[in-house]
Amino acid sequence: MKTYYNPEDLAKFGKIGEFGANNLAKKFFDYYGETFKDGALSEREKSLIALAVAHALQCPYCIDAYTSDTIAKGCSEDEMMEAVHVAASMAAGVKLVHSVQMINKAKELIM
Repeated sequence: MKTYYNPEDLAKFGKIGEFGANNLAKKFFDYYGETFKDGALSEREKSLIALAVAHALQCPYCIDAYTSDTIAKGCSEDEMMEAVHVAASMAAGVKLVHSVQMINKAKELIM
């Protein structure tokens, strides 16, 4: 299947500093690496969060990466899908809560 996103490009992510911003890329990867280490949340929990965020932000590279990562960390298909549903629910809620702004403005104009 031909897509706009080339799955092989995910492996090139580590080379984002190639065009002269190597110091920024290094800082990013250092931060990224530290963020995903065990802390108050486990690496496994963080991977599920990342999978949900990947869906919310619609990044096919991240979806591939964190699908693989969550499976490698022992997450079940049910856990992965539940995380995606949390992201979908949040995305819908974020949009719907803004309807209050529309309702307020409509009432102001109609009344």
